[in-house]
Amino acid sequence: EPLRYQSPRSDPDPWEVLHRQKRSWVWNQFFVLEEYTGNEPLYVGKLHSDVDKGDGKVKYVLSGEGATSIFTIDENTGDIHATKRLDREAQAYYTLQAQAVDRITNLPVEPRSEFVVKVQDINDNEPKFIDGPYLAGVPEMSPLGTMVVQVAATDADDPTYGNSARVVYSIIHGQPYFSVEPKTGVIRTALSNMDRETRDQYVLVIQAKDMVGQMGGLSGTTSVTVTLTDVNDNPPRFTHKSYQYTVLESLPVQSVVARIKAADADIGSNAEMDYRIMDGDAPGQFNITTDENTQEGMIILLKPLDFETKSSFSLRIEATNRNIDSNFLSLGSFSDTTSVKVTVEDVNEPPVFSKALSELVVSEDAKVGTSIGRVSAHDPDTSNNAIRFSIDRNTDLERFFNVDALSGVISTAKPLDREANSVHNLTIFAIESQDPTQIGRGVALVTVQDINDNAPVFAIDYETLLCENAMPGQVIQTISAVDKDEPLRGHRFYFALAAPVAGNPNFTLRDNKDNTASILTKRDGFRRRQQPVYRLPVLIVDSGSPALSSTNTLLVRVCDCDSDGVALSCGAVAYTATGLSTGALLAILGCIITDGSAHRDDEERDIRENIVRYDDEGGGEEDTEAFDMVTLRNLNVIRDPSVRRDVTPDTPTFFHYPSASRPPYKSLPDNVVFREFIWDRLKDADVDPSAPPYDSLQTYAFEGSGSVAESLSSLESLSTDSDQNYDYLSNWGPRFKKLADLYGNSDGTGVFS
Repeated sequence: EPLRYQSPRSDPDPWEVLHRQKRSWVWNQFFVLEEYTGNEPLYVGKLHSDVDKGDGKVKYVLSGEGATSIFTIDENTGDIHATKRLDREAQAYYTLQAQAVDRITNLPVEPRSEFVVKVQDINDNEPKFIDGPYLAGVPEMSPLGTMVVQVAATDADDPTYGNSARVVYSIIHGQPYFSVEPKTGVIRTALSNMDRETRDQYVLVIQAKDMVGQMGGLSGTTSVTVTLTDVNDNPPRFTHKSYQYTVLESLPVQSVVARIKAADADIGSNAEMDYRIMDGDAPGQFNITTDENTQEGMIILLKPLDFETKSSFSLRIEATNRNIDSNFLSLGSFSDTTSVKVTVEDVNEPPVFSKALSELVVSEDAKVGTSIGRVSAHDPDTSNNAIRFSIDRNTDLERFFNVDALSGVISTAKPLDREANSVHNLTIFAIESQDPTQIGRGVALVTVQDINDNAPVFAIDYETLLCENAMPGQVIQTISAVDKDEPLRGHRFYFALAAPVAGNPNFTLRDNKDNTASILTKRDGFRRRQQPVYRLPVLIVDSGSPALSSTNTLLVRVCDCDSDGVALSCGAVAYTATGLSTGALLAILGCIITDGSAHRDDEERDIRENIVRYDDEGGGEEDTEAFDMVTLRNLNVIRDPSVRRDVTPDTPTFFHYPSASRPPYKSLPDNVVFREFIWDRLKDADVDPSAPPYDSLQTYAFEGSGSVAESLSSLESLSTDSDQNYDYLSNWGPRFKKLADLYGNSDGTGVFS
């Protein structure tokens, strides 16, 4: 007889036999009820082998999941018990192995066989809303049955066995406004036309119950917060049919006159509105715009107010929703109108000029006290107070003009000069006599008319060179003239040689009729040794009425020129009676200049002019071969702080640094020495009263501490005393002109013949 398995499960056929080929085991599933609460071990089932004759020679052995810890087997009878309470939701089944062995030899009498212990479910878990609590929204005024949100509950019990996991939904709190579908958990509106402005939020309690809602089922709940979202179902409405505001007539243009708001119970974009002025008794006087933050209508002043002209204004204003929902047009018009009255209050205004700008003209030869025009102003207030006039002297610092305090007549107070100032921009004050704080301002633009009071002169200082080999009729200079006057028809100048030299044999003048003239030679054969310089007086006459003229002297130097007409040397010939050549004289001149700067005291040397080393770009502060840092550290020994090295003061220096105020350079680290040196130079320039009051170049470079060859600079050569006379340099031609200007003092004593 095959092995049998016996289970306490109440099935139609409690003895289920499974025949295996080549084995005498008969096995099936065991079922154990979860959450058993009895005091004794729970009987699971029984195993029996055909080999077991009941004589105690066969022993049953159990292994696998939970063997010995949860499940035990009676080795003699094969009875299986569960010693612990089981939870299907923790583990639904256990896989075990059973074997029958010989009690004495422990050898198997049957092959090992596997069976399953399945935990049978009971309804021990209530439904749970995993996603709760819920937040949802639905538009206000929604139709009946509009879906709001769907809720879902889960039950950990076995959905394949019984009704333990079959859930139905119901609403515990939230009626009659909302309902829930029992099977799906879909929440819908149960009333139509719910108004957000009346109530905007509802809190629902939804229950889920297993066992299909039957008695004894377990349940769980969740909350659903439903918010009604806004729709534009409320039109704007002004709280008053008319409004009154008062403003001062001095209110600036673009100021806010008043704020007006139409109430709208909606929110957000549904409460946005536009305002407009429908009608008014002063078109263009005001405008209205919407304040986007508050949705107020701001009435803006576009034109100045004048109490004396108009003291009140009436406006008709409309407010309209921007975003109108066509579904609610049946509720009425989404706009409203109201009346606004603006009253203007009088203020004491300053006098007003009849013309903000008065343009006046006066001749520059006008006598002192000449009347040139009149300004007028009036008090715009109804009191019409008396007015006194005055000139803002900040616009007439030299007091060229006066104004009569009562009449406003402007007259000259000083002689005028158009060439110095052709236009005077005067600010005129009009002051109320009763209230001097009320001041009106006007502008009088006085243009000075030109008269011919300036004679023409040479346009520049001409340098005229005449080659000894010049031919008769050769143009040696073209001259032009300038005149400070500005005649209406432009300048016209006439040129001629002055009467004393009109018929001279050497030069002639040709008027080119274009405000220029040419100087020409009459002969050839000019020689420097005979006469090195000619002075030619030129008469220039303008076209004014009356005409003015001036005599200007043109200096003509006779020069030795090369074949191309380039001047090599000009003026008087330098005689070399000692037999020295020109080159030798230049060498002597260079020695004199050098000697003048080489014999100064050591303390007067400017350390910036010394050359430390040649052919060496230097290695910065780390290079101690090309430059000795010890020299820089001892600058305070060789430098007099009260002497300016970069300018020569015309006045003595009264400020001296105290010797204790300068830190010794030797006490400073290498990277600070240069900075301190530059800062000291900067302080010298800032506090020295002999410093020039104009922009000047201050040199802060440091190049070394001295040289055995002394300074090669000639910048201070002019300050040395010398008996040398360098006047002859002016006779050496244009190449030595700079030296002649620096060292020479030639007056050019030649005369015209």
